[in-house]
Amino acid sequence: MSQSKSPARPGFSFLVCPDSRLLRAQLDAQQAAYAAQDWERHVYWGDEEPPARFWEQLTLQGLFGKSRLLILRQANLWPAAVWKKISQALARPSSQCWPFFCLEVSWEKGQPKIPVHLGKLRCMAFADKHGWIWRSEGLTERTLKRHVQQRVQQLGLSLEADALEQLCASLPPDAQTVENELEKLLLLQKGGTGPVSAQMTATAAWSPECNIFACIRHMQAGNLAAVWKELARSSSADSLLFPLLALLGREFRLLWQINAGEKVRMHPNESAFKQQLARRLGARGLAAGLSAVTDAEWQVKSGRRSPEQALDFLAADLTLLFGGTELH
Repeated sequence: MSQSKSPARPGFSFLVCPDSRLLRAQLDAQQAAYAAQDWERHVYWGDEEPPARFWEQLTLQGLFGKSRLLILRQANLWPAAVWKKISQALARPSSQCWPFFCLEVSWEKGQPKIPVHLGKLRCMAFADKHGWIWRSEGLTERTLKRHVQQRVQQLGLSLEADALEQLCASLPPDAQTVENELEKLLLLQKGGTGPVSAQMTATAAWSPECNIFACIRHMQAGNLAAVWKELARSSSADSLLFPLLALLGREFRLLWQINAGEKVRMHPNESAFKQQLARRLGARGLAAGLSAVTDAEWQVKSGRRSPEQALDFLAADLTLLFGGTELH
């Protein structure tokens, strides 16, 4: 019996997604489609100029060389000159090399914010024409529950309806965080006698070294000393800042919806407090909070502040804001 022939792989691929776990899952899925090949993986990052070794691996042809999988993380950070050279090299792709260019950019109004110089390249247009670009805006508050349900089913987890609702209400839209919590619940379920209950999900709520939810609660209570104490538990501001920004952004949007009179899903125990907080801050205070969150992210990404400095300023500003002091 003759074996079916594998489809021709893409000459190169673009993965456009801000969520690193979803991006890696897509990369693995594409590679698995060509499992017959013995791929040799090489990873480079866009926050530094590609070394000479990268250019060799991208273009080298050889009779006995292994097939190379080049994974270019945060490739959107490379300047126009580097991308021009890459586009020229891709015009004559190596049969032994499959490059994956990971564009880990944020999305706005349903579209990825790809750098202008990158969007104009011939290699991008060629890849788009041949279906070699995978795009995903990552998890959002709208798609989080569906993703959790899919992973619950794939992992063989059994959750009570209230437990699922509580879990989705407490998790940030981040695939790695979702995966970490589901793995914890899987262990809890294996050690129990039935489906995961709401009580079990409450004890397994997302909690890195620094309990970010506790940190936010201390901010909202205006207790700066407790905020500093909670932040001191974290070993790395780098790993804490951006998850905290994501949750704070989500919290301010929720409070904005409450202030606007929209019907939003909340845990019953938090409903009265959040409604009171939204009324107290008002539209002006909520706008100031969202602005502080956005500014902290910009300060770090522009290099004006370190993650530690941005975290300190943000914690102080938001604790003052929640405590009733107007930000300037």
